[in-house]
Amino acid sequence: MNFNKGLYILMLIGVLSSLNGQVNETSKRYIRVGSLQSHFSAYGSERAWNNSYYEGLRWPADYNFQDNSVIKRSWVACEDFTDETNYHWSKYGLYFAMDYVGSGLFPVELKQTAKFQSPTVYVDGKDISTLYSKDVDEIDLSLPSDRLITNIVNTSMGLTMERKIYAFSQQYHDNYFIKVFTFTNTGNTDWDQEIELSDSLRGVRVGWGTRYSGGREGTWNIGDGQSWGKHSMVTKRGENYLRHYLETITEENSIVEWLRCGFSWAGQAGRNTFDNIGAPDLSEKGRLTSPHHAGTVVIHVDQSGTIKADDPMQPVFLGWHAGDTYPGVGDLRPSDELSMINLYDMLSGNPFLGKGGNERFDEVYVTNPDPYTVHSDGGGTNVMITYGPFNLAHGESISIVEAEGINGISRERCKSVGERWKLAYDDPNDNGPFILPDETTTSDKDQYKRSWVFTGKDSILLTFSRAKRNYDSAFNIPKPPQPPIMFNVQSGGDRIYLSWQESPSQNESNFAGYRLYRATGKPDTTYELIYEATPNVHDFEDMSAIRGFSYYYYISSFTDGSLNMEGILNPRGPLESSRYFTKTNTPAYLRRQAGSSFKDVRVVPNPYHFSATRLQYPSERDKIMFLDIPGQCDINIYTERGDLIKTIYHRDGSGDETWNLITKNRQVLVSGIYIAHIRVTAELHDTETQEIKFSNEDTGMIKFIVIR
Repeated sequence: MNFNKGLYILMLIGVLSSLNGQVNETSKRYIRVGSLQSHFSAYGSERAWNNSYYEGLRWPADYNFQDNSVIKRSWVACEDFTDETNYHWSKYGLYFAMDYVGSGLFPVELKQTAKFQSPTVYVDGKDISTLYSKDVDEIDLSLPSDRLITNIVNTSMGLTMERKIYAFSQQYHDNYFIKVFTFTNTGNTDWDQEIELSDSLRGVRVGWGTRYSGGREGTWNIGDGQSWGKHSMVTKRGENYLRHYLETITEENSIVEWLRCGFSWAGQAGRNTFDNIGAPDLSEKGRLTSPHHAGTVVIHVDQSGTIKADDPMQPVFLGWHAGDTYPGVGDLRPSDELSMINLYDMLSGNPFLGKGGNERFDEVYVTNPDPYTVHSDGGGTNVMITYGPFNLAHGESISIVEAEGINGISRERCKSVGERWKLAYDDPNDNGPFILPDETTTSDKDQYKRSWVFTGKDSILLTFSRAKRNYDSAFNIPKPPQPPIMFNVQSGGDRIYLSWQESPSQNESNFAGYRLYRATGKPDTTYELIYEATPNVHDFEDMSAIRGFSYYYYISSFTDGSLNMEGILNPRGPLESSRYFTKTNTPAYLRRQAGSSFKDVRVVPNPYHFSATRLQYPSERDKIMFLDIPGQCDINIYTERGDLIKTIYHRDGSGDETWNLITKNRQVLVSGIYIAHIRVTAELHDTETQEIKFSNEDTGMIKFIVIR
């Protein structure tokens, strides 16, 4: 093919696809404004595997390795269906998976809308906010939430799914997503706007099974397949919803068990000889790495295509199902109809092959601590929810509203409980007493740990309660102020300079000012409040920073609480803008002036000793620093025998450079003697006398020792 002609054809295909609303099946949008962060896929459901790990539903997003999502299997089915080829199906079903894009699924829209433009954040002149600039497609000042993802998928059934995912940054509502699913009988069976079908859809059923891992970090400490949820435990609530659904929930009585919900946590792996609930880190001090309770609450289900009141009899099934046990739909050919009949039966509330139930799994199978031993499905246990049947005339629709959220004990509680449990784990004679959440005591260390972890059940019910109240109020929760529109962090020689441009909310009556927070050593740790500014102050000099340490910051705007006094939708009092708008992920630190002689160059610590990492640079266990180096230079690290293992390009003009002891091949440096060869890359002058301190290509070297 002629190159220019081929390029023209490819461009034409791209233009036509855009005009027809065709969206690539691999497209995603990320929501990153609250403590729960995740991505959403164009084809209408999510598989979390990204070819490296299971990614998604990160909570709390302050810390690394908190992904909980494994997979959401979604289906729709109907009965007595005649397709566009005039073939009649007794049952017809579809699976929302990437493999079916172009045959059964046709994504036509995926976009993210923001209520306001995200702040620009600089660290030492680098715009670190550009990394997330492609998250948002448009700004809508009238948006009731802080973020909204809109995803529309046509199907070969002629049933179009629109899902709207609402996310909030307000501190009491930032750990859940409200999802509004609208299924409309459009008759559109492909990407273009032509309508292929006009008949009614009969007996429409919708359902999904969702599997959670219980936190990526926690799965490492449990092992045996928990990364894909092999040992995930499931429970449910809401058996008596019909008796209570007209009641009003308040913040004072916010934890109710009649909400229609199912949720999951990491259960016991049978191969482990220790109690792994909470996933204590046995290699360290025992911090619990899996406090996560993740799941879904059903908020509203239309009664029919014409009656939009909530149907208290829905969902038709709410419970558990074996993770990888489900009927396939094949290639959507007539030969697959038997499988589609099985799918329809499963969505009608009959677990496939009997591997499921609508009971509280954790309570019925309490004598089987490992969920895997109940159903023998390596795919673990899904939270399973199905709806229907609905009859939809052409043009009619039904809407289903859910909220998906995560909650559990705090990082600080994970640390204190885990460390106390680990002391007893290491000392068989340690019988406590251990203080339980209700302030009674026990001599059983495992009961102690489990009791604290399982307070997460009340925590997730609180989350579901707030989500329902938010939706029932038409998203009228008290609004936090917007963050400053710019945040600038600049390293200095004896201080770190912080400045910001005012928040768009600064002129509002309840605006109180700004708060600056700081973390030491790494961004995924506890932040402390270091300064509170009045509204007319827009800069601060951090004089308490210590040389050699890395610092991370965020700034928030806060209110005086005067417009959050009802206490109905969340607790009363001041509200802050989300830290995730301005958190820095690049360190600032006190910079030395560039060195003036190779004889002044130092490596700190030298020797580097792994066992003393907490004394050297807290929270930066593999860090060394090169001090008093030339302001522009290359640092080549060699082994004692002369192998080049790392080149560091130092260009910021200071006398400091850090290294995390990772080689160019991504290997951790082993014990040994190493040589740092320093080559100047630009002529350097004394700023006062203009005397030449270093000429281009000047070289020097220094030895250092690593002990592991």
